[in-house]
Amino acid sequence: MAPFLDHVDDEETTSNKSRVTVIGSGNWGSVAAKLIASNTLKLPSFHEEVKMWVFEETLPSGEKLSAVVNETNENVKYLPGIKLGKNVVADPDLEHAVRDSDMLVFVTPHQFMEGICKTIVGKIRKDAQAISLVKGMEVKKDGPCMVSAIISEKLGINCCVLMGANIANEIAEEKFSEATVGYRENKKTAEKWVQLFNTPFFSVSPVQDVEGVELCGTLKNVVAIAAGFVDGLEMGNNTKAAIMRIGLIEMKAFSKLLFGSVKDNTFFESCGVADLITTCLGGRNRKCAEAFVKNDGKKSFDELEAEMLQGQKLQGVLTAKEVYEVLSDRGWLELFPLFATVHEICVGRLPPTAIVKNIVHTSPAPFIMELCSTPPNEAIM
Repeated sequence: MAPFLDHVDDEETTSNKSRVTVIGSGNWGSVAAKLIASNTLKLPSFHEEVKMWVFEETLPSGEKLSAVVNETNENVKYLPGIKLGKNVVADPDLEHAVRDSDMLVFVTPHQFMEGICKTIVGKIRKDAQAISLVKGMEVKKDGPCMVSAIISEKLGINCCVLMGANIANEIAEEKFSEATVGYRENKKTAEKWVQLFNTPFFSVSPVQDVEGVELCGTLKNVVAIAAGFVDGLEMGNNTKAAIMRIGLIEMKAFSKLLFGSVKDNTFFESCGVADLITTCLGGRNRKCAEAFVKNDGKKSFDELEAEMLQGQKLQGVLTAKEVYEVLSDRGWLELFPLFATVHEICVGRLPPTAIVKNIVHTSPAPFIMELCSTPPNEAIM
């Protein structure tokens, strides 16, 4: 009888462990799976296996991407040369990948989130918790909707966010980096996410400000497009620093106008100024915007994305369009010249030189400066 009882105890212990699924397997999704997998092997409260949903693709060799990931322990398309961990299991069936997991990590381009949520609604555990690593927002008739809100509303589950100065390849190579977990009310849940992601080379801190953390991760891509225009024009680091400063002001003001709960201190976390700096110096949005200028606008951003990013998505251009729609709808275009100008350059209504002429010599509106230095509720009143 003793061996049987021991077996039952083992089953009970295993059933109490949290199971994790990473929904997305691009560059950042693969790195997230690597981070998580290294921790689930060490932490007794988590099941060792980490599932990673792979949008199935056929590689030039004729092999399926998910099969190659499982055979080689490497995402040969989106993160070549990096071992993910033997406990990462690629699964091309989204419903199957999420079925038994109570911790869902969303890390896909934001334009796919509605479809993903529609596929898995009613198919996930009722006690599931989510975290979004997705940068972007949806603009609906009644206003902007953040990705974390889409996940919460569509799936009926709590959703935290993780954003930060996180160029994925550098984290994959275990170079030191930081990130911020934004949560609403339940700090214990946030601490569990911190525990899942935190490593000696990836330092994670919780902040009670979901919208602030998420908007920082979203809006910095628009500023990075502007920084890329400056690089393409060979205007130098002083000009780029000015663009980054003005961009941070607009990020903070826009966030506070949309959500009165956004906290000033969030912009000094990794998700704020640090993410802005690293993205403007080395991110894919900056890189493609520089190429756009150097090609004299003869190649569209869609063409540059296909040519330069090997299947990854360029979020900044789409986010600039979405931000512009919000600004236009609410009569805020003149208050946010950098955000407005970035979109107008992207669609060809203005030349890239407008990023300097329209922005650097224009002081932020007094209202915007007041909003950035005043408690939001007072400023809006």
